[in-house]
Amino acid sequence: MRILLTIFCSVAFLQGQPAPAPQAPPNGEIPSKPTPGQAEKAPEPAKAPSVTKLENGMIKVGEVTFDPKTRQIFVPCTVNMNEGMLEYAIVHEGGKVHESLLKTKASPTDINVAFKLLRYVESPELFPLPRENYETPVQYPIVSDEVRKGARVDLNLEWQVEGKSKKAALAEWIHHGDETKLMGKEPWVYGGSMMYGGKFVAESTGDIASICVVSASILLYAGQDDDNDEMWHANHDAMPAKDSPVTLVISPHKP
Repeated sequence: MRILLTIFCSVAFLQGQPAPAPQAPPNGEIPSKPTPGQAEKAPEPAKAPSVTKLENGMIKVGEVTFDPKTRQIFVPCTVNMNEGMLEYAIVHEGGKVHESLLKTKASPTDINVAFKLLRYVESPELFPLPRENYETPVQYPIVSDEVRKGARVDLNLEWQVEGKSKKAALAEWIHHGDETKLMGKEPWVYGGSMMYGGKFVAESTGDIASICVVSASILLYAGQDDDNDEMWHANHDAMPAKDSPVTLVISPHKP
């Protein structure tokens, strides 16, 4: 009962009840309303999710299921792009689907509630600190080893082909640079998105897992070329057909 009450309290906070004072994003950029071409439609505001404690001990919040013992989070997705250039690995179906590998009906708020309840730690390490001018060297926040460890997760995929279960690391579905090299299997970082003007920004933008670092996204890629939006392409040969159902499995990083 206590964990269900905690879920409702967490959702209320992330929906801005009560609304906190506006807080500037870690990289100093103020979120703006998506412009035409950025999103096909704006994600609808999050509603209080249905919460179910399953017989196997797992908990379901909206479309998201998580395991308090293993700290794994399961997000139902569909293949959105199996060819073309990418900037995102996963977005909400109302977000920037024109540049994302996967899409999901799951609310970003519900995903973030799962992260909070499973005690993942947000890390700002990938967000450049504000600079006085363009001549000032780019610097990043220094975080403790405890924060770095607590923020790192592995992203894997599970799906079915003719009744048989398949598994792969998310990185196996993404080419880096050209079709001869795959994305590195570095852990992803839980950045946590942010509150701004009383709103949870990821819920407004639909950003869930961004290959190129953006402050609105819940998860961020921490490997090489995470600042280059022209390096990433869907690996068509490794993927099922477009619109195929897949499950994103988020797990604590194992070195």
